Amino acid sequence: MNWQKVPLCAGLTFVATPIGSARDITLRALDVLASADVLAAEDTRTLRHLMEIHGVPLADRPMIAYHDHNGADVRPRLIRLMQDGKSLAYASEAGTPAIADPGFTLARDALEQGLPVTSAPGPSAVITALSIAGLPTDRFLFAGFLPPAKGARGQALGELGAVPATLVIYESPKRVHRTLNEMCEAWGNDRQGAVCRELTKKFEEVKRGTLAELADWCAGRSLKGEVVLLVDRDRRQATGEDMESALETAMQTMSVKDSATAVSEALGLPRRKVYQAALAMAKDDQ
Repeated sequence: MNWQKVPLCAGLTFVATPIGSARDITLRALDVLASADVLAAEDTRTLRHLMEIHGVPLADRPMIAYHDHNGADVRPRLIRLMQDGKSLAYASEAGTPAIADPGFTLARDALEQGLPVTSAPGPSAVITALSIAGLPTDRFLFAGFLPPAKGARGQALGELGAVPATLVIYESPKRVHRTLNEMCEAWGNDRQGAVCRELTKKFEEVKRGTLAELADWCAGRSLKGEVVLLVDRDRRQATGEDMESALETAMQTMSVKDSATAVSEALGLPRRKVYQAALAMAKDDQ
């Protein structure tokens, strides 16, 4: 038993919980779980089991389910408890709360009411996947889950394709193959990527390769467990046509200066070169 009771002020504390191995929880997270007046969880069964593993007693404290399906009804109750002076600890089913889960709305509403919000940091599938995927980590974008509808999904892929950063996307194991094929169609076959599955668990698996290689690897395979997809930024050298096309689009809503800056960053081209081209295009339009 490594936890200890600590004083907590009225307000919200997010508690990051393991994404696989139960031993990945921090001592501070256990302290918060042992000390909070009220516990809330995306899945109360998961949190109860985690507390039992680490010998943290629930005693007579309330544990309230708070998730996507009941959030609108339960959130006012949680806010009132904190306003009445109660300390509230919230845990997602796994990982860091508020990252692609209903904790975000709870934090926003608590802050709007002037209640303190803090965090006992810890495991995150996003950071874990980035650290072992073998792709650049100097700049990354977490895109959450792609939209399920085909039209919205295609639009999202179109917007993400030009982002000059490693992309991190959550995906259902049943849709991984479809998503990889759609990425190939939208971004080309040769971009580097990785499929990370069951992170920190017994059957952890990381497959690295081009998008086409990953799609072939997934074909006919029945994947199970939580999946994180990572895709490298576009490494193709932008052509003059790419620059002119991007400038034409940007200059419809931005100044010459701002357009040059945006296109330069997006395509990885020297800003001076892009700015000179933007000036010439603006002059031709006059």
